[in-house]
Amino acid sequence: MGNVKVILREDVQRLGHAGDVVSVKPGYARNFLIPGGKASVATESKVNELEHHRRVISEQLAKQLKDVEAIRHKLQSVSLGFEMQAGEEGKLFGSVTSQHIAEQLAQKGFAVDRRKVVLSEPIKEIGEHTVEVKLHREIAANIKVVVTALE
Repeated sequence: MGNVKVILREDVQRLGHAGDVVSVKPGYARNFLIPGGKASVATESKVNELEHHRRVISEQLAKQLKDVEAIRHKLQSVSLGFEMQAGEEGKLFGSVTSQHIAEQLAQKGFAVDRRKVVLSEPIKEIGEHTVEVKLHREIAANIKVVVTALE
């Protein structure tokens, strides 16, 4: 059985960006992409309609990028502080995770999904760390996270 062509309605990691026409296995399209509203079947009329709307999408994307760039500028000036219990050598009893960082950002007025906070592994040491927050597929902000020992 061959692949099915679908038009992505939103970005799908490791597959493509919104507006892309991609070829996927029929089961993936039928069971995940289409019911989840992430894609629709790429008929000839829909592909022609997509080409017509590409200009509109690109204008919206340019406006979105401008807004996200402003948010990135504000976010990079933010510094987060965590007080955690730690051992004598600076190792934490526990860790600072992307969930903790997202919660503190929410308290400061930045609604960021925890999955957008990029940590290769949770922070487990005292000190100053730089954490990347993906705001858009092309734009990321680096924020400063300071972890101190609880006294």
